[in-house]
Amino acid sequence: MSPRPAPDLDTRRDQVARAARELAEAEGWPAVTMRRLAGELGVTQPVLYSAFAGRQALVDAVALDGFAEVAAALEAVEAVPVARMRAYLDFAAAHPRVYEAMFSLPSGLAFAAEGTPAPLRRAFAGISEVFPGEAGTRAEVAWSTLHGLATLAAGGRLRAGEAAARLDLAHRLLTGEGTG
Repeated sequence: MSPRPAPDLDTRRDQVARAARELAEAEGWPAVTMRRLAGELGVTQPVLYSAFAGRQALVDAVALDGFAEVAAALEAVEAVPVARMRAYLDFAAAHPRVYEAMFSLPSGLAFAAEGTPAPLRRAFAGISEVFPGEAGTRAEVAWSTLHGLATLAAGGRLRAGEAAARLDLAHRLLTGEGTG
């Protein structure tokens, strides 16, 4: 009998991150524990720890995947402010727990620093391309505005049925179009 081949670590990481994401989207991040994931995947906890040093590293991996996905969503639409804004808000609404991992949960990721990971830089580039300005400050304000809208909408803290009006107003305020 020959020994089993060593598992591909990248494949294992992808499987674990996908399982964590699915569990978080279904039941929220408190349900995502290494013990629970091991049971869901039919492996031991040491197998999970061979892929991720701990829960924080796993949450960060889900967040990085989210940044890559939001970047792709931004790049998939026309490079105009309102289209990028809508794509961003649509992503946040469609993937609330991934969005939470990206921005609301504690993170070991470097933001706006030399060590900022490529997926995060790419996502920011999708915003800064349509909100250019000195040192990225205009893009930071645009991103902050979108984040506020996404977070408040997810928390049910904005009036229902006004999403289009809020997007239109945010677009006009951020671009100066139609604000006289």
